[in-house]
Amino acid sequence: MAGPVGAGVGTTPGKRGRSVLAAAGVSAPPSSAAGGAGAPPAPEGSAAVGTPQSSSALHMLGPTLQVHNSFADQNSKRIVMALQSGLKSEVTWALNTLTLLSFKEKDDPRKDAVLLAKIPGILDSLLTMVDDWRNISNPKESGKLFKPRLFGSSCVFSGFGSEYETMSPHDPLVRLRAIQEGLTLDSSTGDKEGPRKGFEYWLDEEGLFNLDEEGRAERQLCAVAASNVVRNFSFMPENDSLMARNTHCLETMIQCIEDYHTEDEELVTNAIETFVNLAPYLNFRALSEKMSEQTMEKRAIEAILRMLESPVKAWHCSAAEFLGRLIVNPDNEPSLLPYVHQIYKRLVDLLSLPGADAQAAAVAALYNFAEVNMDCRLRLASERWAIGRLVKIIQAPHALSEVCRKAALTLESLSSEPQNKSLLLAYEHTFAELAFSDGKFSDTFARILWELSSRSGSKVSAARGVWGS
Repeated sequence: MAGPVGAGVGTTPGKRGRSVLAAAGVSAPPSSAAGGAGAPPAPEGSAAVGTPQSSSALHMLGPTLQVHNSFADQNSKRIVMALQSGLKSEVTWALNTLTLLSFKEKDDPRKDAVLLAKIPGILDSLLTMVDDWRNISNPKESGKLFKPRLFGSSCVFSGFGSEYETMSPHDPLVRLRAIQEGLTLDSSTGDKEGPRKGFEYWLDEEGLFNLDEEGRAERQLCAVAASNVVRNFSFMPENDSLMARNTHCLETMIQCIEDYHTEDEELVTNAIETFVNLAPYLNFRALSEKMSEQTMEKRAIEAILRMLESPVKAWHCSAAEFLGRLIVNPDNEPSLLPYVHQIYKRLVDLLSLPGADAQAAAVAALYNFAEVNMDCRLRLASERWAIGRLVKIIQAPHALSEVCRKAALTLESLSSEPQNKSLLLAYEHTFAELAFSDGKFSDTFARILWELSSRSGSKVSAARGVWGS
């Protein structure tokens, strides 16, 4: 029987999606997403690859654990039933197996993508594990209530009496005592309220089959592992479009992001990264019409904006990338444009951060927003520090030339509006220096100077300025 989730051996935490042993160079399945779970038993048709390969490409990629392509097809029902069983050993095996199947190194030719369409019910089973944890993640409010006496020296509170009121936070049974009218049935009311509460008590997670702290920790690790598998699946082609149409998936991801103050940090990170992969296929308006609910798109955008304001690097970078991908779809423009001022303000702030990742995500988002319409270009140019910080990224320059190219093209888009000429003329000398010194973007800045020196409202006519002559 497999050990509990989280019973793996490790000295230092490895990368998400890979085990500590794999990070150290030892052949092991990437099961650290299950909280460091022990490696699952080698499935039928799998083989550990640890010897040098004759092919140079395989040798460069290093050792790995290969799973036969038909393993998911042959064991699809077993995997789904194991997740739904609730048994510790079965859930551990299923999560480790799915982590192994879903993890794929970039440009790894030895492993094919696992399509969710080939495993019916797997996505809902994984999301249900996340939902089950979220239902018990927030502790219930404590209150004074009736407590039957407990006998024995091993009990923390012993003695004899009819009731004992406690509000001590160190009480190990504080969760049990916080259930109002859990042990008594109020049959004097004349209705079925009393029996209903008594019946709910037996099924309540704080009732007869309650979870101790160790059990709650295992549930949390399983939920994080399930979210990590969902995240890995979203990177695979054809899975992203399928997941973007799954309302259960979107609802769970939105709820995890909304509760980022109390939710597990890695669970929130997996949710926002999943959203980033699904962004090109999302159409909130169509989903809202399908669900007869207009709140999903608003909740999703507001949750992403809170991530954008977050000081956590992984969160605000992913949020900026998500907004940049989402605005590419014209159907999403009516949902995002009311928040464009708030989005611009935060994206311009990200341009000033020292991290290269935050600058790259902000520039990519601003580049896409500037291509939407004239109003977006006017608002971006009037945003304080926007033009100056875009210029600084080019002058620095940024480590990635693609980021500098998009920053230059964003400035060119702003210069196409005559109303922005007065704002851009303050940087005319800087544009001239970049046009003569930087060979990569000299043409772009030459076109910007031509726009600034030409007559407003007549781009076709000959320019009278020195740069347009």
